[in-house]
Amino acid sequence: MNDVYRLLLIVAILAVQYFFSTRGSVYWGALIPGAYIVFSTWMFATHRIESTLGFVLYLLLGLLFLIGEWGTGRKVVREKRKKELEKIKTRDLQ
Repeated sequence: MNDVYRLLLIVAILAVQYFFSTRGSVYWGALIPGAYIVFSTWMFATHRIESTLGFVLYLLLGLLFLIGEWGTGRKVVREKRKKELEKIKTRDLQ
């Protein structure tokens, strides 16, 4: 049952990351990856992650997913803005 909660937590974090990434400012999307770096470093410093290789792999894999969500969210924002500009241009031409 513990694995189910862990999976739900990961899904929730990725959902929040996507939400932050779709906000107007790009900096909102940097909050969770920054917090993840701090948290992972803290876990390594307190020996909760004992292997250096394990730490690097956890860090890179987590950042890969978080930055991927950030990129997807920013792409959605760009497409929304582009559609809005097209709507405004068509209204101006009429």
